Amino acid sequence: MPTIARNDDGGSERTCIATGAKGPPEAMLRFALSPDGLVVPDIRHKLPGRGVWTSLSAEAVRRAAAKGAFARAFRAKAEAPPNLAGAVDQLLERDALQSLSMANKAGRVVAGAFMVDSAIKDGGVAALIQASDGAPDGAAKREQALRSGLGEAARAVARINLFSSSQLGLALGKANVIHAAVKSGAATSAFLARAERLRRFRVSAADATPKTGGGETSAGSGATHGRADELAEEPTD
Repeated sequence: MPTIARNDDGGSERTCIATGAKGPPEAMLRFALSPDGLVVPDIRHKLPGRGVWTSLSAEAVRRAAAKGAFARAFRAKAEAPPNLAGAVDQLLERDALQSLSMANKAGRVVAGAFMVDSAIKDGGVAALIQASDGAPDGAAKREQALRSGLGEAARAVARINLFSSSQLGLALGKANVIHAAVKSGAATSAFLARAERLRRFRVSAADATPKTGGGETSAGSGATHGRADELAEEPTD
């Protein structure tokens, strides 16, 4: 049976209220309680009051909501909406897309097959982005260009296919974007960290091991980008 910890935000480790798994705050999800007893996702760990935590996994959030784990952990009335996992997904997705937009404003992103191939040849590419609804042959060509241009070093470049072409277009201020590359830099590091949190949330717990040193970052088709629960905090940069 999972350990029901107080999770009062003290110390360097948090306990998942659904599974009992422990981890550092950056590898977990925090939830706060609104004045009217509604469970609120707090992906930036900024909302006031005592929080409770789950693993960075959609399945863990669904399990906590279904089993009444939030009420037990808060020791108070705590209503977890049936779509809580979906709301968290939307918040993480929006957070990553906003970070991609910031990286673009910092001049770290190029879009379009030709520009991506040129960036690969020039070096310094930290991530290769393919739209989740793009054609497989186009993605294969970019992958081949990456491996041909970088050889073994291509393994250190993140591959991201979390977002649709329309989502990428909105984030980058262009028409639908199928291919993009992100060059190394501080803004890029912030984007990659947020994209990795979204990827880990969407995959099964068994596959949610954090990656180090760049590596491949990928997931299935991106969820529809939309508005999350209005009670959740607005991500800020």
